[in-house]
Amino acid sequence: MNIRSLTRGDGVVIGAAVLLFIASFLDTIDCSGALCGELPNAWDNGALLLGVYLAGIISAVLIVLARLLPRPPKFAGVELGHFGIALAVFSAWTALGALFDPAGSFNGEISPDAGTGLILGFIAALLLAAGAVGAQLIGALKAPLISAARPAAPTPYGGQPQGGYGYPGAQQQPYGGQPGQPQPSYGGQPAAAPQQGGAADFAPFWFAVPVARPLYAEDGSPNPIAELAPGTWYLAVEQRGSGLIAQTQDGRRGVLQDTSGIQRG
Repeated sequence: MNIRSLTRGDGVVIGAAVLLFIASFLDTIDCSGALCGELPNAWDNGALLLGVYLAGIISAVLIVLARLLPRPPKFAGVELGHFGIALAVFSAWTALGALFDPAGSFNGEISPDAGTGLILGFIAALLLAAGAVGAQLIGALKAPLISAARPAAPTPYGGQPQGGYGYPGAQQQPYGGQPGQPQPSYGGQPAAAPQQGGAADFAPFWFAVPVARPLYAEDGSPNPIAELAPGTWYLAVEQRGSGLIAQTQDGRRGVLQDTSGIQRG
């Protein structure tokens, strides 16, 4: 599990689930008088507890697990995260119905209003559903919850080593080659060290991905050769159309096709 794979949308989901849990202990109705008796909370109403509060909390757990696990399992053919999103929307919808009819099975002698626990529960369920759905659609919510630390002074490709691999300014030793030597390009021919003087020349740079993304072979094979993980710095050594040629920690090179939202060092 990699906690850096969590997005801002996941952070909203987690916060909303905590709020939903707190709301479950508050009064679900607002009533006064002898006929009201002791005011109930969500734990006194099984349908409300299961349909709103526990459904929302379980949906948050499924969404976060789907993000943390490298290969999330499926439930009835549906991915774990997608099932969690559907459950979050169901929780918000059920909370809306309970908000309009807080009396539920009460007889006609009393007409209670929605209590603090029900109102707060609806707000939390709505935030949870918005965070779950928004994390799939809104760019700001797709960004990493914990950003990778930015380097003070990143070292260009081929520069002097100043640390461990995986961090800008680290030594880059070509796979199977010697330190300080130009890395062979695909096909076995040595490539000259890139020049940064011209505006048209590509200048290698460090970058981190917002979410886990596959790295494909340079020969165009459809199967990924590696996966870039959030929270780790990688080196972009070449431009390939709209993608980048990136180098992993073990020296493998491949094409990163999706470069949206990357964080440059």
